[in-house]
Amino acid sequence: MRNFWRRFFSIGAMYAWGGPVVVAIVWLCLYKAGVITSLSVDEAVLGILSSVVLAFIAAGISQIYQIETLPLVMKTLIQCAVLYIDYMGIYLLNGWLSVVNLWRFTIIFLSIFVVIWLIIYMDTKRSAEKMNRKIAK
Repeated sequence: MRNFWRRFFSIGAMYAWGGPVVVAIVWLCLYKAGVITSLSVDEAVLGILSSVVLAFIAAGISQIYQIETLPLVMKTLIQCAVLYIDYMGIYLLNGWLSVVNLWRFTIIFLSIFVVIWLIIYMDTKRSAEKMNRKIAK
């Protein structure tokens, strides 16, 4: 378990910079579209710091799949729950999501999570079967 936390913090720190980059791109697009005209210092600081936390946790939790003693279903549920709480909390904190739209967010989040997870699962399974066939030859 100690290795999990070490990898969690290592991977999280490695990818944490991506959050502010994404926020900057979104803000630029919103500005160009005329949706926002300016940001206060408080909004900018909160957006940047919270996106660092979001990216850190989102990247770090992927290390749950390295724990061999947990069943795959449990790993997936843990990852899904942590990501959901991470995204929902940061979005609510920044005012990017209203409580009224929480059910829409939940449906969209779960749909995207399942699609991405299935794509990665099928690709990994196909790669493993290909390696097994090579080993068997």
